[in-house]
Amino acid sequence: MSSTSVPTDPPPGASAPGGGSAKQIVIVGGGYVGMYTALRLQKKLRREMRRGEVAVTVVDPQSYMTYQPFLPEAAAGNLEPRHVVAPLRKVLGRCRIVNGFVTRIDHATKRLTVRPAGAGTDGAAEREFGYDMLVVAAGSISRTLPIPGLAECGIGFKTVEEAIFLRNHVLHQLDIAAANPGDERIRRRALTFVFVGAGFAGVEAMAELEDMARDACRWYPTIDAREMRWMMVEATDRILPEVGPEMGRWTAAALRGRGIEVKLKTLLKSAEKRHIVLSDGDEFEAGTLVWTAGVKPHPVLQASDLPLDEKGRLKATAELTVEGVEDAYTAGDNAAVPDLSGKGEFTAPNAQHAVRQARRLGDNIAADVRGKPRRPYKHAYVGSVASLGLHKGVANVYGLQLRGLPAWFMHRTYHLSRMPTVNRKFRITMDWTLAFFFRREIVSLAELERPREEFELAAGRATENVTA
Repeated sequence: MSSTSVPTDPPPGASAPGGGSAKQIVIVGGGYVGMYTALRLQKKLRREMRRGEVAVTVVDPQSYMTYQPFLPEAAAGNLEPRHVVAPLRKVLGRCRIVNGFVTRIDHATKRLTVRPAGAGTDGAAEREFGYDMLVVAAGSISRTLPIPGLAECGIGFKTVEEAIFLRNHVLHQLDIAAANPGDERIRRRALTFVFVGAGFAGVEAMAELEDMARDACRWYPTIDAREMRWMMVEATDRILPEVGPEMGRWTAAALRGRGIEVKLKTLLKSAEKRHIVLSDGDEFEAGTLVWTAGVKPHPVLQASDLPLDEKGRLKATAELTVEGVEDAYTAGDNAAVPDLSGKGEFTAPNAQHAVRQARRLGDNIAADVRGKPRRPYKHAYVGSVASLGLHKGVANVYGLQLRGLPAWFMHRTYHLSRMPTVNRKFRITMDWTLAFFFRREIVSLAELERPREEFELAAGRATENVTA
């Protein structure tokens, strides 16, 4: 058993790190797979953790898990952003939470290198600690392309911070348009919103935000909702491939019916200074550019000695172990997990598989700790649901195709059932209930991204007065 030096206090009831008595299980990542695996281990290894025979540590830069399917509703103001995240320290009461970035995984010596949150990037504050069993659940990051201007003016849609920013930004664009009634160029740019990538994240985010902006226009007398230009740009020939071709075509038609432009087989060529250039020759200025064109495995995998496939994912077995490696496990977006259901070569990188894989992973780790056999992960994909704004949706579940209000209701019901903790389920339900009686808020808190601007301005004026 390896010696361990973990940079945090031991959890209640566990042996102190380095004592040599507790088997150390370290989970890299606190997202779907990381949190749900730790939650499963708390349940399955309750006695071992209470006796100090096993200690579980979760390493993640954030202290919370974001339930991403609810991000579009948070961006649209249907849900309070704090209610779509689960605090790790509350949910994982018997685990240690280390807030930091894993910069290196050396499984040959069973050691991790971690840069604590808030530390510089020069490596001076990095710490190493050992483990006995490793779970790699680092997830994925946005997959970008070297498109001119994308890094300067684009925004992703994977985190609650991005959702909050987009809500404030869209409402602020309406403020800009209303404040410039005589400048057509400024108004046209402010009221143009472009989303690149027509998967779940892009379609749901655009549909919810368009619905919110259209509703907000009633409070802007100088803005006609028809002045807004919403555009979905997709490189392939279909949108929402997860719900099937027929429902994808219906979704595209429904979006076009709302005045949203859906451009298929089209690429973003440039976005310099918010001047959008598309591969079909269309050029215009846009105040908003959202990039949701796919994801790629977390780059920490490249800084490890674990086996990767050609796409940079960890090679996984059906039992959710790392292929050819002892005491290493993985699941979720960063893993190439074989699909035993026969639907494809590997399981899809979505929340439905991630949550179920985490439970099987927790059970298999508990089985290894107790010397029992593991079981393979097998789950037939039941289908998909997507929200297209308030009271609008699309679903394909067990071959049953739904659209409109029934699909929207199924979307909410399904994801509410998957939201961790009774606390969050209750708060989300209350948000929805209040929405029946009160209209959505249309306040833009864009200054949240610049909290020191007013103080810096005041301090600068004070300095000028002194020097004068």
